[in-house]
Amino acid sequence: MRQLAARFRLSLSCVRDLLTRYHATGDVAPQPHGGGYPAKLDATGLEALRPLVHATPDATLQELCTRLSTTAHITVSPATISRALTSLGRPRKKNFSRRRARAAGGPTTKGRLSRKRQAARP
Repeated sequence: MRQLAARFRLSLSCVRDLLTRYHATGDVAPQPHGGGYPAKLDATGLEALRPLVHATPDATLQELCTRLSTTAHITVSPATISRALTSLGRPRKKNFSRRRARAAGGPTTKGRLSRKRQAARP
């Protein structure tokens, strides 16, 4: 096993695990993903959230959590609401009407001199 590890530049534990898997299954392919925690907002929860967002599109994530808790009796975090809104196709990002007043890197940015001042410098 040490020679294999050195030859293929792997750790000894990796070679050991691959050989163990090969002896047990006859293949070294990785096992399929084991899953994870089920989503708190399944299809029913998303359908309960959709009219709340439609009724008050300017509600904050915390307000949506509270309203979902009172109407559908589902308690979730603001992060879960944010992920659910993204899956509904409604990401919570600022729109284009809230752009900055000045472009980044313009002459009025701190640490830069205007062209008039640059020309006046010796």
